[in-house]
Amino acid sequence: MNAPSAAIRSLLGPEGEHGWLDDEQLLAHYAYPANGAFRLNFVASVDGAATGGDGRSGSLGTAADHRVFELLRRLADLVLVGAGTLRDEGYVGLRVSEASVAWREARGRPAHPTLGIVSSRLALDPKHEMFADAPVPPIVVTPVSDPERLAPFREVATVLTVPEHPDRPGTLDVTELRAMLRELGHSEVLCEGGPTLFGEINAQGAFDELCLTVSPALVGGQEGRIAHSETLAQHPLALAGVLECDHTLLLHYRRSAGLS
Repeated sequence: MNAPSAAIRSLLGPEGEHGWLDDEQLLAHYAYPANGAFRLNFVASVDGAATGGDGRSGSLGTAADHRVFELLRRLADLVLVGAGTLRDEGYVGLRVSEASVAWREARGRPAHPTLGIVSSRLALDPKHEMFADAPVPPIVVTPVSDPERLAPFREVATVLTVPEHPDRPGTLDVTELRAMLRELGHSEVLCEGGPTLFGEINAQGAFDELCLTVSPALVGGQEGRIAHSETLAQHPLALAGVLECDHTLLLHYRRSAGLS
């Protein structure tokens, strides 16, 4: 077949997968397990920087990364993002492309995935575009339980008050969050960061998969990594797939012992 725009080829994947992949083949490559998964997705430079020269992760994105980014959202029930990343990266109402809407609706799914916003301090504006422009009411995830503080958000979103982790004061219990999301019907979760949220998820060992784009750039400086935490926690990963496009590598890892 002719190579598509942002042509992506498989270097390692399921048996029989090879050469240039169209969107349906990419969707099969990234398909969720039957019982769902909690998936992390991020981009980094070849020297491990989580942000580019402008201090934002978006500047590390490439055409291939943008293509897969959209397809990962197409597959997800819920896209989970930390409040700081929402502000830093300029998120507004979460909408997927027309092609993704058509694909989702043809399979009986909502036109757009739900946006989940994680905020430990509830430092959000309920009038922000991420709420006002949302095609689906977002979910606000917070340990805050004060009814007065939560009231404005209950008007524009579903609010999940998640308890703190019993051994990690001041941090959400991510395993409890996963259970609460499943109760709402969200078993195919895509977490887009940022590094602080990733760091806490990793510290608690509460993820199943990592999709990592290695951008062909050397950043240097003192930029942070994709996961930042005061706690060291090492989890073995199994390489499930490797894609390549114009010097960009798209790596798909699964936990050696998944949680779902």
